[in-house]
Amino acid sequence: MRVAVIGAGSFGTVLADIAAHNRCVVRIYARRTDLAEEINLYRRNTRYHPGLELHDSIHAASDLREVVHEADLVLLSVPSKSMDHVCSDLAQVIAEETVLLSTTKGIRSDGFKLMSQVISDRLPDHPIGVLSGPNLAHEVAERHLTASVVASESPIVRKLTRDAFATKYFRLYSSEDLISVELGGALKNIYAIAAGLADGLGVGQNTRALLITRSLAEMSRLSAHMGGNPLSFLGLAGVGDLYVTSVSPLSRNFRVGKALAEGHTLQAAEAALGQVAEGVNTLELVYEKCQQDLVAMPILSALYDVIFGGRPVRQTALRMMQTVHTSDVEFLMPGAKPSL
Repeated sequence: MRVAVIGAGSFGTVLADIAAHNRCVVRIYARRTDLAEEINLYRRNTRYHPGLELHDSIHAASDLREVVHEADLVLLSVPSKSMDHVCSDLAQVIAEETVLLSTTKGIRSDGFKLMSQVISDRLPDHPIGVLSGPNLAHEVAERHLTASVVASESPIVRKLTRDAFATKYFRLYSSEDLISVELGGALKNIYAIAAGLADGLGVGQNTRALLITRSLAEMSRLSAHMGGNPLSFLGLAGVGDLYVTSVSPLSRNFRVGKALAEGHTLQAAEAALGQVAEGVNTLELVYEKCQQDLVAMPILSALYDVIFGGRPVRQTALRMMQTVHTSDVEFLMPGAKPSL
């Protein structure tokens, strides 16, 4: 199989290495020519994974046409704000019906579109899937046992993804619920900020459990509103991804929340990261969507007040964890109509 990886970031680099070890012909698109040369000459991506020696067969290039030529599967692993532009460029060089797989977790502001919808707008004649789950790239690079979900309505997308990336240490499970799997990947970044905020305030374990559980309830509530299946949030792309980003100091969004609790400004927290914390941008978009559609998201709303409303961190964080909903699993309550 020929696999093209668009984006030489943290996760894209790791997945490229996995595919190469699975005997795929792998090419990586790196926008910077110096990074492409570093990968080809030294088998390293020192910015993201200095300790990972990349497979000898991987070839990197800054020519998009060269990278996607004759590819069976194109993996899109770019920041959400770049997705539309990248897909526009891909439309000029990619072969018809090439399978597309996204690992990007985010939402576009124009029309509140998930990444698969952004891709479909620019590349409508291609089978599309998404890969999402509790996947801290550094742990995958170190071969820790990890699992992820490939979601697509197309069986060929699910099959090619498994052929390219499934290993003994990187397990893949399947889903057809694109909406929930993508929303889980985008929304958990928001709630990871809330978890980092709670950690920085030194709350107890009971409070942390409350926060994670009610965050999951809000995520499934929005998914159901948008046509997804709330039961999907019982899986890896829901509770699994939310858990790992809510407890791990490796999570960029968690670190932003903790820095805010310690008195740093948002600008200082993001500057210290040196990478994009998708949860901050996603928070603003989801807040506006929920206000418009009257979807109750009390934790998210309180976090919005802290980050964009200038509200005091400690008092507002306490309100964030004192939600007004009284039902535990609301989709099991009499009269509930979960989207199945």
